[in-house]
Amino acid sequence: EVQLQASGGGLVQVGGSLRLSCVAIGFTFDDYTIGWFRQAPGEEREGVSCIIGDDGSTYYSDSVKGRFTISSDNAKSTVYLQMNSLKPDDTAVYYCAPCGIKVDEYHSWGQGTQVTVSS
Repeated sequence: EVQLQASGGGLVQVGGSLRLSCVAIGFTFDDYTIGWFRQAPGEEREGVSCIIGDDGSTYYSDSVKGRFTISSDNAKSTVYLQMNSLKPDDTAVYYCAPCGIKVDEYHSWGQGTQVTVSS
């Protein structure tokens, strides 16, 4: 079973930056596709970014493209999400999870990490 822990959230001003980290617990994820998801207040959970373990290919939702960058360090079993030019609409709880999951049926999100962007 995949065990992932997200961290690095916090309070930041509009236009600021944060770097989130997602670490795999008890295993390495060379062969895994790991992504970031978020859920804003009153909104459905949505996919934000994904990195393909096999070749490093990346995916970004339209809302974050050009502002967020996903990367990985397999030696540390960690995936990062560098978030720049943050907007109030980025305020959400951020989670990491395997990209291939069905969002509505996945139940191992954990606590996530809160990102709050002040306007």
